[in-house]
Amino acid sequence: MNDATLARAHGEPVLSARIRATPEDFLVEELDGFEATGSGEHLLLTVEKRGTNTAFAAAEIARWAGIPAMGVSYAGLKDRHAVTRQRFSVHLPKRVAPDLADLQVPGLRVLKSEWHSRKLPRGALAGNRFEIVLRAVQGEPSAIDARLATIAGQGVPNYFGEQRFGRSGDNVANALAMFAGRRFGRDQRTLLLSAARSELFNQVLGARVSDGSWNRGLAGEVWMLDGTRSVFGPEPWTDELAARLAAFDIHPTAPLWGRGSLRSADDALALEASVLADPRSLALRAGLEMAGLAQERRATRLRAGQLQWEWLDGSALMLAFVLPPGTYATTLLAELGAVSDRSSETGDRH
Repeated sequence: MNDATLARAHGEPVLSARIRATPEDFLVEELDGFEATGSGEHLLLTVEKRGTNTAFAAAEIARWAGIPAMGVSYAGLKDRHAVTRQRFSVHLPKRVAPDLADLQVPGLRVLKSEWHSRKLPRGALAGNRFEIVLRAVQGEPSAIDARLATIAGQGVPNYFGEQRFGRSGDNVANALAMFAGRRFGRDQRTLLLSAARSELFNQVLGARVSDGSWNRGLAGEVWMLDGTRSVFGPEPWTDELAARLAAFDIHPTAPLWGRGSLRSADDALALEASVLADPRSLALRAGLEMAGLAQERRATRLRAGQLQWEWLDGSALMLAFVLPPGTYATTLLAELGAVSDRSSETGDRH
């Protein structure tokens, strides 16, 4: 299930466009999840990368530091065909760093270095800020402006983006092969488990977009607190819940599959069970349970913070917004229309 086949929440496409005509057209900046302590044996490097993927940058930093690759960590992966700013932590137990001037890697520039007491763990960021330029825009500007205003006010379905499913979209097929006994390496196994979970979540969310419940909840809903992974419910519908939903303080959820019973009830449970009852979904469910993953939930609704847009000329549109960790800019772009991605066409996303 890719971005082109997922149900849209806000109507028919209002544009077609291209992204990543140049790396500068896709700027991503991590928002730090914590302040550096100023002391310790981990050197935090804030790095700007152009046309360089995260794993390659980490390997080059490890080479510069003279340490094993496992001594360099980062909060999240960033695209190659982009300009990205993100943190890396470098484990230097003797608290002696090589000269930063010796870190000479094309497309990589160190913006800041600070000492910290702990390794930078995956997911340790407050969010990501995007500046994206759409080129060769075709569509009525007034309709595009109206769609963006709707997105700003109502949010978009919180789909997993196509990046989760592999360049050729074959991660789910490989996950099924893995569940049937094919062997994969540890890193690939983790990727395939995530893809299987994401596929099931997107199926449920797509059904909820189709019936209009993705942003309003159902009887038996499990709710997630905004900005957290904390959930509560089901509980009876009240005016207080309605107010919190309208204020984006809480969101409906759908399952991230694993062992255990679904927490949802009534209409929400019935929808989840019916959508995931086909043979392929059952095989994915069984494989995830055998892998030992536990049932979790993910919000069905995503709101872009600080969404702004500006027409640069008649065929170029700049979007700026902030997204929480683990969410995808492509899900917002999909609600505008058909946006072709140069990086996926040239095979150099990561």
